[in-house]
Amino acid sequence: MTAAAPAQSLPPGPKGSRLTGNLTEFKRDRLAFLERCAREYGDCVSIRLGPRRAFIVNHPDLVEEVLVTRNKSFIKHFALRLTKATLGNGLLTSEGDFWRRQRKLIQPAFHRERIAAHTATMVAFTERMLATWADGQTRDAQEDMMRLTLEIVAKCLFDADVSGDAAGASVAMETVLRSFTARVNTLLRLPDWVPTPTNLRLRRAIRRLDAILFRVIDERRRNRQDRGDLLSMLLQAQDEDDGTGMTDRQLRDETMTLFMAGHETTANTLAWAWYLLALHPEAEARLHAELDHVLGDRPPTFDDLPRLKWTDMVVTETLRYYPTVWLLGREAIEPVTIGGYDVPVGMTVFMSQWVVHRDPRWFDDPKSFRPERWADGLAKRLPRYAYFPFGGGPRVCIGNAFAQTESVLLLATIARRYQLSLATDAAVTPLPTMTLRPDKGVKVVLAQRATR
Repeated sequence: MTAAAPAQSLPPGPKGSRLTGNLTEFKRDRLAFLERCAREYGDCVSIRLGPRRAFIVNHPDLVEEVLVTRNKSFIKHFALRLTKATLGNGLLTSEGDFWRRQRKLIQPAFHRERIAAHTATMVAFTERMLATWADGQTRDAQEDMMRLTLEIVAKCLFDADVSGDAAGASVAMETVLRSFTARVNTLLRLPDWVPTPTNLRLRRAIRRLDAILFRVIDERRRNRQDRGDLLSMLLQAQDEDDGTGMTDRQLRDETMTLFMAGHETTANTLAWAWYLLALHPEAEARLHAELDHVLGDRPPTFDDLPRLKWTDMVVTETLRYYPTVWLLGREAIEPVTIGGYDVPVGMTVFMSQWVVHRDPRWFDDPKSFRPERWADGLAKRLPRYAYFPFGGGPRVCIGNAFAQTESVLLLATIARRYQLSLATDAAVTPLPTMTLRPDKGVKVVLAQRATR
């Protein structure tokens, strides 16, 4: 039996400058930089972002090794910890036993039966939005989807109507996301308490979001009514050892995490779907034909989902082409070997959905939008982590089934009644912040469709 070859210290990678490493190039165009690293250096790449050296893996098997096989050797990466000021110690940022306890507590809210019970709300809120639309209007699809999904997640998970707060909350969340990107891009990060313009804007945004969430929490504590939603579950939760319940701060952290993650990702997916469908009239025509055949003149229901196959493939292909989670990172908490290279304690391993989802080894003609690629069982033939829009392993997105269901139903509800064409010929540029969002929105012109 031949002994395994010893691990090497560092994989190849772009040299960068002595002071900032590859940070300047990464800041200039993150997506292009990650693509260049994969193209020129292969499946394992070493980069340096300021003082931090990082490791990029671009092969599904290596992604699986980090997220699944060796997941106990890693925690969430340093950049995500910058969100603690906003998200606190919620499900996205917490670690260890606390995270496991919270995950176990929250998971039942996302079981299939719970999601099915929420689908009527998803459709009803979408119909309420459509009542404000009119033939010939020009709208920002990104902005509309953000408000809609925010209202839906608040109603489904917290039984709260935040329609009056939606505009202000969306602005606040935009501030939070841009603040996160600015801090990741900065070589020298000042503490949160330093009154810089960025920190002051972030504080105001957090105060606005906190006001909404603490109001909902306070109302529910006073009413003491079990409404069968996530917030009721959290309010009733008790520690197994001492019987204490969650503090308002703990409740705030979990609701803030789900409030932000539960609407931003779906809104982005839908905005990208409208953009891609407008650019691909054949795919759009197939969508309308399916909706006319399956739904006729009524809105969709949960029972329609198995027959909305093309609609589902449009969402799946959108998540491949413009993955709303475009980069994952894990930081080693013990020495580990990945792809034949040593990963020391403290080093971050990055995995990019943007890169892997566009790799021609796994996808034919990867830079073309082709929903039909998913029609013949491609998902079962792919390596497990060639397509991972919701992450993977124990920390796979808890709301992945909720998000997929919501995306399909909202797309079907809207496209049944309207065709969305682009208001301008200008290309929509992806903006990689915490999520991959359309920079400057997606401006569309509405055309009302005749229903049978």
